[in-house]
Amino acid sequence: MTETRRRIWGWWFFDWASQPYNTLLLTFIFGPYVVKVMGDGSAAQTVWGYGVGAAGVLIALASPLLGAIADRAGRRMAFIWLFSLMYFVGAWGLWWAAPQDFNVWLVMLSFCIGLIGMEFATTFTNAMMPDLAPPEDLGRISGSGWAFGYVGGVLALAIMLLFFAEGETSGRTLIGLEPLFGLDPTTREGTRFVGPFTAIWFAVFMIPFFLWVREPKRPGIGIVAAARGAFPETVATIRDLPKHRSLLAYLVSSTFYRDALNGMYTFGGIYAAGVLGWEVTEVGVFGILAAITGAIFAWLGGKADSRLGPKPVIFASVVLLALVCLGIVYVGREAVFGLAVGPESALPDIAFYVLGCLIGAGGGVLQSASRTMMVRQADPSRMTEAFGLYALSGKAMSWIAPLSIAVTTQITGSQQLGIIPLIVLFVIGLSLLVFVKPNGDKDTWSAPSS
Repeated sequence: MTETRRRIWGWWFFDWASQPYNTLLLTFIFGPYVVKVMGDGSAAQTVWGYGVGAAGVLIALASPLLGAIADRAGRRMAFIWLFSLMYFVGAWGLWWAAPQDFNVWLVMLSFCIGLIGMEFATTFTNAMMPDLAPPEDLGRISGSGWAFGYVGGVLALAIMLLFFAEGETSGRTLIGLEPLFGLDPTTREGTRFVGPFTAIWFAVFMIPFFLWVREPKRPGIGIVAAARGAFPETVATIRDLPKHRSLLAYLVSSTFYRDALNGMYTFGGIYAAGVLGWEVTEVGVFGILAAITGAIFAWLGGKADSRLGPKPVIFASVVLLALVCLGIVYVGREAVFGLAVGPESALPDIAFYVLGCLIGAGGGVLQSASRTMMVRQADPSRMTEAFGLYALSGKAMSWIAPLSIAVTTQITGSQQLGIIPLIVLFVIGLSLLVFVKPNGDKDTWSAPSS
């Protein structure tokens, strides 16, 4: 394997290592488990919304500053080590979410520590993408990396479902086994093992990343000096954004559509558990189907990205996801798309499985193409800061989806109606995408004004 190929594979392994936080914890295993422990889908959806929203505010405030520090210091790897540790500690802490002694706020604190670590690490690894290959190959590399991450998520989810996560009533896994290692199903130890399992998975599969990914040597200053100048430099960069209209339009557009997509991921499992009454194992099967389609379409979307550019790929994905979100509102245990069904009907389950596959397909393509588009829009000399702004745009308003879902659900008392704000966010993002130039405003870049 050539040095370049090894570096690309190492970069792909971050997607493989980090994906279970989204797949196992955020969406398909731990989120639905919280619903079951709390015993009230609307209450769980409300608390989950406030917790994830608070983490998003912190990520938004810190990401561009950290990016500016890394760019000024000329190195990123030390930051990735730090945030990897946060990921590990936060994920492992979910083991203590025992149903007999469940403190939802302490559980959310641990969950958010890991989530913050994952998001910050993602900002820094995404900023490494332009160093991997020529611009015309980045769409394919990004899509393949996202697909590789989805495969890792599917495998991790399958292991949890087959050998650890027990059904609430049966106490056995999806294939009828008791949880491995003598884990006690009566205290849900099999399901709670998802925390340590996610942490161990990340630690093991980050080894290729740290061994094979090497940063190009860049001139830089000390961390303390870099930190001292980061805030005014970031303020100046943000102040100068109106000079770069395509970048500004893209950041604002992606703010809305990525927030909507994250809302679908965050509340998909909670929705299925609360509205359809699914157990953790059923939500897990839903997750496997969504991840499989996500892997396939992220790979295909990466090829389309390299051939057509990321903008049309993003546009098509947002349209698809908005329509899927509208469909979700009309899927319940009593009716599917306006058609009344009996309590024993499998049609609601089948419909939600199909919608889950479409979420996986559209979401995988959208996220892969979005980071390629960010590379096209950004100043090449300030790539980490740019991805920090990308995180800022994604998180500064990331409270909108979880908070609007929480408020709407609380007001209406309906999980189905609580999803409606996501449709509005997708439409806003789609409208702003019209003003984004496919190749950005490369001729406008200069040092920010002071």
